[in-house]
Amino acid sequence: MIIWITSYPKSGNTWVRSLLSAYLYSDDGIFNFDLLSKIRQFPGKKDFEFFLKDFGDVKKVSDYWIAAQDRINLFNDETTFLKTHNALCTLEKNSFTNRFNTKAAIYVVRDPRNVITSISNHYSHKNIQESFNFISEQNRLMFISSKDEVGQFIGNWQEHYKSWRDLKFAPILIVKYEDLIIDTKKTFISILNFLSNLIDIKIDEKKVVKTVNSCSFDILAKKEKNEGFNESVFSKGGKKKLNFFYLGKKNNWRDLLNPVYEEKIRNIFKSEMEELGYI
Repeated sequence: MIIWITSYPKSGNTWVRSLLSAYLYSDDGIFNFDLLSKIRQFPGKKDFEFFLKDFGDVKKVSDYWIAAQDRINLFNDETTFLKTHNALCTLEKNSFTNRFNTKAAIYVVRDPRNVITSISNHYSHKNIQESFNFISEQNRLMFISSKDEVGQFIGNWQEHYKSWRDLKFAPILIVKYEDLIIDTKKTFISILNFLSNLIDIKIDEKKVVKTVNSCSFDILAKKEKNEGFNESVFSKGGKKKLNFFYLGKKNNWRDLLNPVYEEKIRNIFKSEMEELGYI
């Protein structure tokens, strides 16, 4: 069955994937980018090419969300970790997943005031207004630029968080990006403890430390600079790739976000931000 690593875009999903892939799929806990393939993206063409030839219509893709997951589980006796930005939604009467395919979920949430600045940095062609629209518009579809991935339905930040928070048919762990920043080791151990109730996993203190150190932002940014990173996107005009690991802890809305947009975000997402302790 599937354990989802899920989040709204630019909320720390890749960081959690890096930590988990290094810990679960290496002998020594030392991260390399190749390990990320162990926790691949869903939906992706690999999972849907058996059903579809045209991946451009998310509504058509949704017809096969469950069938694709059935097929993944049919050919895999072990637990499969999958990354997604898809909301836990129903589209065209199609549920994104169900209790027969999902073992659990880890949801990574981030203060939307930092999400907006991160989106603006990640997609250089989006100014703050466009990034605000991105996280606040309902019924948001996201199309991925990679040739191996297909579009996803994400909704706005609020819809996305609530959809996974209210998961009823499987256990879910909600991880705050900010907690990962403050104490990566402690937060990562809480993730491993959650998983230990679901899969056969031993928590090795020395391996945890190596994993956390090899997945620090500075190390990941240096590896991207030296080796490249296939999940980074191209700048406007497609002339060069933008750094995926760009600001890290320096991405602080207090320094970067116009107060007008900060107030707008607080007003729109007030209930969920209070619930999460962001305001």
